[in-house]
Amino acid sequence: MRQSLGLFTAFALALGGTSSFAADKPIVGLITKTNTNPFFVKMKAGADEAAKANDVELRSFAGKVDGDNESQVAAIENLIAAGAKGILITPNDSRAIVPAVEKARAAGILVIALDTPLDPANAADATFATDNFLAGEMIGQWAAKTLGAKAALAKIALLDLNVNQISVDVARDQGFLKGFGIDLGNPAKIGDEKDARIVGHDVTLGSEEGGRKAMENLLQKNPEISLVYTINEPAAAGAYEALRSVGRDKDVLIVSVDGGCPGVRNVKDGVIGATSMQFPLLMAAKGVEAVKTFASGGGKPKASPGLDFVNTGVELVTDKPVGEMPSIDSAAALKKCWG
Repeated sequence: MRQSLGLFTAFALALGGTSSFAADKPIVGLITKTNTNPFFVKMKAGADEAAKANDVELRSFAGKVDGDNESQVAAIENLIAAGAKGILITPNDSRAIVPAVEKARAAGILVIALDTPLDPANAADATFATDNFLAGEMIGQWAAKTLGAKAALAKIALLDLNVNQISVDVARDQGFLKGFGIDLGNPAKIGDEKDARIVGHDVTLGSEEGGRKAMENLLQKNPEISLVYTINEPAAAGAYEALRSVGRDKDVLIVSVDGGCPGVRNVKDGVIGATSMQFPLLMAAKGVEAVKTFASGGGKPKASPGLDFVNTGVELVTDKPVGEMPSIDSAAALKKCWG
């Protein structure tokens, strides 16, 4: 009997449970892409706080590396077996995870995508996310206004995420281009624009090293690049290092998306001209609250007006505001940043 109890306790702990006495609380699963990226660390902190406030049991899982779909599938299966009421997930592969999500929903579990929509988006019950197209559009508009007449002669490098062209990657890239005033080809596809100002696209995997290599590649293609868009702030930091190595760090404008504390400090230091801040803590907290409402007999969350997801907000961060564009400076952003 003692051995059986020990095995049960070990199994519960393996699933992330705190104790067998928490079994009467609704179980909410949080599955992030990784547990090392500061964005997802902040997301977990938001979920932890909301779980305590809403008297639910949070069980957290993560992929081993960015792109690890198998670990996320295994986490969903564990949560189905545990009788979870809801699952919050930032998918590593928006398409490949869908069959596992369908299985969870068939079991009566509310599934909410955080930050990254599933493909198709309606494979989840709801999505809580940044308006990534707007985030890109804001930095594109800021760059165009900052360059003024020089925008017509800009040489633009776009540092994207990966070859899979997931929805977040596409939305930020295409939003930036629209904000800058470039006609889009297919808004759901990266790289089919015809504007001669675009030097090219390269991928970074969202890392500093990836940003450096992508910037080096594009500089070889055209050493006169004057404007750089990056998928996130680590990629922006890498791009800056590549530019600095060839003496171009003072005359190239870099814009990005994220709102992490290192990125905001890079705005303060002049490495990044402007970034769009998103709020991972709020995504997770609102997701936990939605599961508690659902578990208590309430309805499923509804999308924000005019959108197909629940918008958790975005703010432009820059120390060089332009025109009447709403923005906050780096000092204010350092009080809101994550990581």
